[in-house]
Amino acid sequence: MNVNGITNQAVSAYQTYSKVDTKAKEEAAVEEKVEGKATENASDKGVVLEVSKEAKKTYTQNTALVNQLKQDAENRMATFKKMIADMMSKQAGTFGTATDDAMWKFLASGDFTVDAATKAQAQADIAEDGYWGVEQTSDRIIDFAVALTGGDPDKVEEMREAFKKGYAQAEETWGGKLPEISQKTYDAVMKKFDELAGVEEAAEAEE
Repeated sequence: MNVNGITNQAVSAYQTYSKVDTKAKEEAAVEEKVEGKATENASDKGVVLEVSKEAKKTYTQNTALVNQLKQDAENRMATFKKMIADMMSKQAGTFGTATDDAMWKFLASGDFTVDAATKAQAQADIAEDGYWGVEQTSDRIIDFAVALTGGDPDKVEEMREAFKKGYAQAEETWGGKLPEISQKTYDAVMKKFDELAGVEEAAEAEE
């Protein structure tokens, strides 16, 4: 096992977080503008709005958790990039400076050697119980999506699509099909989105 696996996990998770976060912020801005306009119009016309006893449940973004997950991902990515930059500096015929593009090309090429300490760390990170392993990575992506939407079941499919776009971007950055560990993570996330949608549907049916 080499460090290629951990790279695509980092790319996929980080880009997905960024994509979903941007989409959620845009939706929140639109909703706030619409709600503000409705309130202004009602005030101008002296309209009294009656709240239905069956008012739709509101879902609030868990901003604290969103920020925590983003910061954690950024810290982990910074550590990862430093490890790769250090490794690149020891290789012959590398891609020059350790820019993001150079790093991904360097790792995707597979044309490098890894010292014992780096290999051990990479193996630990992508292990079954590792930070970049399938289970933890897929859990973080789902946690991030739920935190962004406040658990709104109507936005499950939007979050799924945002993840799929993030994964596609990771493949583009990588330069082709991602390694097996990322494909397994993709499948795990899809399954957890299915479970999330199923749980919500079941809850609505019981109400």
